[in-house]
Amino acid sequence: MSAKVLVVDDEVNQGRALALGLRLEGFEVTTALDAEAALASLLVSPADIAIVDLMLPGINGIELARRLTRLYPKMRVVLTSAYHLSERQLLRADCGVVGFVPKPYRLDELAEFLRAKLASSPESARQFRRASGN
Repeated sequence: MSAKVLVVDDEVNQGRALALGLRLEGFEVTTALDAEAALASLLVSPADIAIVDLMLPGINGIELARRLTRLYPKMRVVLTSAYHLSERQLLRADCGVVGFVPKPYRLDELAEFLRAKLASSPESARQFRRASGN
């Protein structure tokens, strides 16, 4: 059984490209363009891990991460952005993410990072980790 990933990105082409790449890596992927669509999608199709863009319209990625980790404590949440965020900034945001992946990212490294987070226990996955980005 493949892991279920929710990709939340308001840039349609980036979200589609990531979804396609993750499907080729063996993940089952659902996409959403904003926080409201992501929350609605999870009611229909739960996910094991969510990749959330930081700069979403309306509810931003950090607030969405907070909501997701509160509503779905077993789901892991990873933030992504072209803007650099330090580990300290994310820890201060107290949004429950398991990592940050800077854009642009390499799909193979991202897939490996997601698999590692999914293989760890929910408690240990909550320890912040930054994926390497190129």
